[in-house]
Amino acid sequence: MPSRRQIREAVVQFLYCADLEGGADPASLREAFWQFVTESDRRAILQATWKTLHHLSLGREARLIEFQQRFDLAMATLKARPQLERTTMALQQVSDLEHKWTAGMIQLSRIPRDSEGDSFSQRFEPALATFFRTDRDLIFARKRFLDAIEDVPALRSQLDPVAGSIRRLARISERVSMVEEPEKFPDQVDLAKLRESKESLASLLRETNELADAVIREKDAIDERLAAVVENFAPERIDPVDRAILRLATWEILHAKNVPAPVAIDEAIELAKRFGTTDSGRFVNGVLDKIAKTAAPQVTEDPTAIP
Repeated sequence: MPSRRQIREAVVQFLYCADLEGGADPASLREAFWQFVTESDRRAILQATWKTLHHLSLGREARLIEFQQRFDLAMATLKARPQLERTTMALQQVSDLEHKWTAGMIQLSRIPRDSEGDSFSQRFEPALATFFRTDRDLIFARKRFLDAIEDVPALRSQLDPVAGSIRRLARISERVSMVEEPEKFPDQVDLAKLRESKESLASLLRETNELADAVIREKDAIDERLAAVVENFAPERIDPVDRAILRLATWEILHAKNVPAPVAIDEAIELAKRFGTTDSGRFVNGVLDKIAKTAAPQVTEDPTAIP
C-alpha cells in the first residue's frame, strides 16, 4: 500500500499542476496527470503482467499442436453432415481464435522492454487489451462448440479427441483470464505480486484524489488563513510549489485530526526541500508555524487517514 509520503508528494504535484496560471480545471486535468505521474508504476505493472502471462501459458504450444492435429479430422467429420453447419462454423471459429491468441502473445513478447519514456506503455497497453478481448472471445467460442456437440451424441467418438484438446487449452485460458483482474482471485499465489502492485497503485490514486479534492474545496478558506499570517499575501506572489505545499499542510493543520500540527509542518518542510527552492523549507516552516499557533483547528474526518 502507498505510504503517507507518496500520497502527499502526489497531492503537491497535482495541486501545483492544477493551480498554474491559465491551468486546466482540476477534474479535466486528472487523467493526464495520472498518466504522467504513474508512468513508472504502470510500466512495472505491465512488465509484471507479461511475466505472469508467460508463466501461466507455458505448455500451451504443445496443446495447440495436438488440437490442430485433431482439428482436421473433426472438421472432415462435421463437413460431411450439412445439418451440422453451425457446429462446423463454431469449431472453425475456435481454431481461428486459438491462432489469434498465439499471435497476440507473440506481439506482446516483441514489444521492447527498454523503450524510452512511455513508449513501452503506449504500445503494450493497447496490445494487452486486445489480447484479453481475444481470450474472452475464445472462452466463449470454446463453450459454444462444446455445448453444440452435446446435441450429437452419435458423433461422440469422432469429436471427443478435439473436444479434449479444447478443454486442455481452456484450462490455460482460465488461468490467463485471472491476470486481467487479479484482485478477484485473492487465493491465487501466482498472482500475488501483480495483485499487490495493482492494489497499491489503485489505492494511491484513490487516496491522492480524495485528499487533493478536500484541499481544493477549502482553497479559499485556506488562502484567508495564509493571508492572516503572510504580509501582503497574494497567491500569485508565492512560488507555485510553495503555494501547493502550504495549502496542503494548512488543510491538515486545520482539518486532519489524525495528523498533529508538528507532523504536518515537518512533512511540509521535507516536501519543500524536495520540490521547492533553496529557501522554500525555511519559508514554509515560518508560515506554517504561525498557522499552527494562531488558527484553532476545525477538526473533521481526514479522507486519507493513514494509521
